[in-house]
Order: sequence, then structure tokens, then C-alpha cells
Amino acid sequence: MAEKRQAVDEALDRFFPASSGLEKTVVEAARYSLFAGGKRVRPVLCLAAAEVAEGSVSAVMPAACALEMVHTYSLIHDDLPAMDNDDFRRGRPTNHRVYGEAVAILAGDLLLTEAFGLLAAPPAVEDAVIPAERRLQAVAILARASGAQGMIAGQVIDLESEARDVDLTTVEYMHIRKTGALISASLEIGAVLSGASPEAVEALTRYGRHVGLAFQITDDLLDVEGNPEVMGKSAGSDAAKNKKTYPALVGVVRTKEIAQDHVQQAVKALDGFGHKADPLRALAHYLLIRKA
Repeated sequence: MAEKRQAVDEALDRFFPASSGLEKTVVEAARYSLFAGGKRVRPVLCLAAAEVAEGSVSAVMPAACALEMVHTYSLIHDDLPAMDNDDFRRGRPTNHRVYGEAVAILAGDLLLTEAFGLLAAPPAVEDAVIPAERRLQAVAILARASGAQGMIAGQVIDLESEARDVDLTTVEYMHIRKTGALISASLEIGAVLSGASPEAVEALTRYGRHVGLAFQITDDLLDVEGNPEVMGKSAGSDAAKNKKTYPALVGVVRTKEIAQDHVQQAVKALDGFGHKADPLRALAHYLLIRKA
């Protein structure tokens, strides 16, 4: 992960616009959040799926970076006063605390727009040319995962659930979309761009669905048990905002069992790939012990 994270950071710096011209403030604001030290889980998963599918990592790298841009845009907007009203993200003041709400909104818009431009028309690479039909499919996957059936759906359910009682089925539905959709899409896009068989795409996407749920569930746990200094953000904010989470509904012990079950199902989805999927297996198990 550390090796691929560094490669993603270097690629993001190449692909994302530089801070110059009269519009430099909004580009600077977008870069502030884009290079705030994220784990790069989504692009790493995308690249890992490409490796499993025996695709070109360098050819898939623009798509991996597009995924991180979409994720970063969502964090900027999620932190806004109208949403979760958070002051810190990854150990630094949130975007709107530094640049103001208007520029933060535009910085998120910029990241989202640049992401689709990069996915649709990536820079040429020497070792592989991805056919246009695969890139078009990747655009559709990312749009679906980010929109009304994906991340946006999850976010609005999250907001509306603060003011009412919901059951575990609703919380799972929310998590599958708010966090899981983009994580699952990362695997699917990496596989599709690499020309994987429909069976391989389905298996990697299934892995992504379970990993996405496990990731959000462990995020819920960290908000209860995590160390704010390690996480780079305050703990206990979910309870303070009446967020509907797994620990709030079923308790910490049962939540850990559910996370373990999703990790096991994620690993099982990789049965047909042999040792080349070992990094994905290790990443799934890592979710159960992560501290941030």
C-alpha cells in the first residue's frame, strides 16, 4: 500500500492542474485536500484489480487518480457546515475552515469535474492503450457509483436519518451506497479497463462490495474506540450528531462480528485468482486492525 500510495501521489500531482492564473485559489484549495495525506484506498484497490486481471498498472493509473479525486470532493463537501460541520480532516483544518465555504464548494466541484475528464481522456502511456469502449464503461461505472444510486444516495440517507429512527437494514443500505459504492467501483473499473472476463469482473466487484461495507463498519468502530491523534479527526462525532451506525444499533461486539463476516466473504470472492490476489486478501484483513 505504501508503494502504490506514493505512485498515486506522484501521478495525482502530474494529472491535476497546477495552481496558476487568476483561478489559482480554487486549484490551491482542491490540492490542499487532495494532498492531505489520505490512505489512497480506492486507487490502490483499482491498481490491485488491474494486476489481478493482468492489466497495465500505468494505463489504469489515470482512472485510479480519478477515483481519488471523486473521493476527495466528497470529503470536502461532507465536512461543510450544511453537512457534517467538521473542523478537522486528516489532522488538518477542513477545507472550508481554510478557504471559506464558497471556495470549498467550488474546489469539490473542480475535483469531480477533473476526475471525469481524466477518466474519459487519460494521458497516453507507452505500454498500453485502453480501448475507448472500456473507458466509456468505466465512466458509466463511476457515474453510477457517485450518483443517485451510489454515494449521493448514501449521503442524503445519512443526513435524513439523523432526525429519525432507522433499522439495521437501512443502515446497511446507506453504507453500501455512501462508502461501499465507490470502493466497489474501484475494483470494477480496474478489472474492466484491464480487459478481465465477465466472471473475473463480477468476482472482484463482489469482493469490493464486502470490503466497502467492512471499511465503513470499521470506520464506525473507530469513531467509538479510535484515537483522535492517530485518526487525524475527533472521535465520538457520530454519537454527538445522532448518526445511525452499526455500534449505535447493535453494539460494539456485534459490529466487530459483522465486520469479520464481510472480510471473510470478501476473501472468499477471490478464491478463483490464486496467489496474485494475495495483496487484496491482505488488505481485507487489514481493515479489521486498522487504527485510522
